[in-house]
Amino acid sequence: MGILARANDLRLSRRSFVVSALFAGGSLIIAPRLIGTAQAAETAELNAFIRIPPAGPIELVIASVEMGQGVYMGLSTLLAEELEVGLDQIVAVPAPANPALYAHPVLRDQITGGSVSIRGFWEPMRKAGATGRLMLVAAAADTWGVPAASCRAEAGEVIHEASGRRLAYGELAQKAASMPLPQDVPLKPASAFRLIGKQARRIDTPAKVDGTARFGLDARPPGVAFAAISICPTFGGTLASVDDAEALKVRGVRKVVRLSDAVAVVADHTGAARKGLAALRIDWDRGANANLTTHELERRAEAAMAGDALVAVNEGNVEAATGGPVVEAVYRMPILPHTTMEPMNCTVHVRPDSCEVWVGTQVAGRARQTAAEVTGLPAEKVTVHNHLLGGGFGRRLDHDGVTMAVRVAQQVEGPVQVVWSREEDVRHDSYRYLNLSRIDIRLGPDGMPVALRHRVVGPAIMARFLPIFFKDGVDFDIIDAAESPYAIPNKRVEFARHEAPEGMLTGNWRGVGPTRNAPAIEGGIDEAAHLAGIDPVEYRRRLLSGNPRLLAALELAAGRAGWGGELGPRHGRGVAVMAAFGSFAATIAQVHVGPDGALKVERIVCAVDCGQVVNPEVLHQQVESGIVYGLSAALYGRLTIEQGAVVESNFDDQPVLRINECPEIEVHVIESGEAPGGIGELGTPGVAPALMNAIFAVTGKRLRSLPIDTAELSGS
Repeated sequence: MGILARANDLRLSRRSFVVSALFAGGSLIIAPRLIGTAQAAETAELNAFIRIPPAGPIELVIASVEMGQGVYMGLSTLLAEELEVGLDQIVAVPAPANPALYAHPVLRDQITGGSVSIRGFWEPMRKAGATGRLMLVAAAADTWGVPAASCRAEAGEVIHEASGRRLAYGELAQKAASMPLPQDVPLKPASAFRLIGKQARRIDTPAKVDGTARFGLDARPPGVAFAAISICPTFGGTLASVDDAEALKVRGVRKVVRLSDAVAVVADHTGAARKGLAALRIDWDRGANANLTTHELERRAEAAMAGDALVAVNEGNVEAATGGPVVEAVYRMPILPHTTMEPMNCTVHVRPDSCEVWVGTQVAGRARQTAAEVTGLPAEKVTVHNHLLGGGFGRRLDHDGVTMAVRVAQQVEGPVQVVWSREEDVRHDSYRYLNLSRIDIRLGPDGMPVALRHRVVGPAIMARFLPIFFKDGVDFDIIDAAESPYAIPNKRVEFARHEAPEGMLTGNWRGVGPTRNAPAIEGGIDEAAHLAGIDPVEYRRRLLSGNPRLLAALELAAGRAGWGGELGPRHGRGVAVMAAFGSFAATIAQVHVGPDGALKVERIVCAVDCGQVVNPEVLHQQVESGIVYGLSAALYGRLTIEQGAVVESNFDDQPVLRINECPEIEVHVIESGEAPGGIGELGTPGVAPALMNAIFAVTGKRLRSLPIDTAELSGS
């Protein structure tokens, strides 16, 4: 049961949105709108998603941001399919910051995350396109004085079959806006798709190849200065004093900006700003967390594990279940950063009566709001220019970087670009915080589970970030997938809320709740299979008889991976399955473990059922990248705390997977006519448990902590 399934009142149905159309600025404007959310009057400021101008390409205003996940391609495909145009006839335009107009239909805020972009807009975008097509056809038929049924749309034109007459959409735009809105617009069946499910080149690739694509770091408003920043390394610490004499001597340095918790050096270019920053002599007041260590944080988490918890899921009667032996295990996961390719950055120009922000963010509306709060300006006086993101992974779901940049810009004449070094990026992230899971699985006489109890310890991110997914003290995200997809008659999930220390920002991380719960669930089921003396894949087969889509993914992955086939000495395979984000995936890892404990991940096979595929190439890219991201974390991801600060700082001590370490990755897709599920995060959760289970298959050692400590494998 996923996070969306726990919020049924927020689900989008066919009747939970309407389509509006008008003629403004020479263009036909079509917009799907949510019922029950704040809406503008029907003017040119309507939440326009589709603009058909008299000439030139059709503009698709996209509320979801592009951060490499292919959402521009995906949503453009949905529109083009029903509007009957080619992808080359559409230009993707980022939506302005305005949650009242551009809120996601499920998340109810202007947010890109949770693998819900395609899921949320699957019907609204297609319905808007189909509505526009019918109105354009009606306008052409009226112009020619013929029945609409005698006309058809094709490649951006309406054609009258009998006479061969044609009119381009642009020529019909004004008249189409005056046509009645069609009711009960039919959508194409999958058998009629021209674009959906077909291979096509990504529309955002050419600009990224030729350098014309614009990311946050590319913002260059006239007269822009550049700032390097140093934030107090201790969580919650403040600036005591700074000696800037040497910094001001650096050529190109304009100013040193003092904030309560940071110092920024503003210069003509980044090199001068960083050189000036290095010349500062800073004294920090490390505050209440000055002596904080990883050991202390782990002790606190253990105490939370032993304390009270809320019951989040209660099916059957766990207490009354009796039978055979019990698997009891605690799985531990560390603090993790995001380390996006593009470091945190934001460009801001604060004027007396307005504020302009150039940034790449997953939350444009919240970026506007924080700029308004910092400056004291009304939100409508803040303009956010949202750019492409060089990776998000949940890091850019928080707007702390925008807040910091606006605070700096308040003390600077003209625009200033604040760029975080990789060190600041690692040491001041919105972390995936410590997570503990205690799993208890009681087996029946036949060795199959009769009861599962899972206690999850961690922060309630949704209480702060998206309260609609926080109810009665339970964070729906952190317990997502915690009850497992298996047919176990008695299940109980408990949530023990445990927050990070004051001053330490925690947030969403790629794969969100399922990445926290998959190791415990899939590791625990593997332990149960071993205890029962049953092959791990066969064990899961028996438990998934009522979950045919996940079972099919398991069968496909096992077949393609050669499960049960012979492997060389010191080789092993491990399996994990995951039902999350409206999709289903099975992951099998193949590893080699040397006598000295040296670990080599040789192959990852992943089978997915994500419903109707919109673009097969994007699907493969996203699942593969999710696997690499999850593998990096499983092998290396861990931040440690000493004296209240993060010890690690860059890729030398917080490494990510290198090309020569990347295993062979296979992604196999099950064809499906079901509504689309999410794929951007689907590949990540299953990697760690499949890897840990594969290591057990070789060594007989059950690892229950991440990242993998190969020292534990030596001599196995």
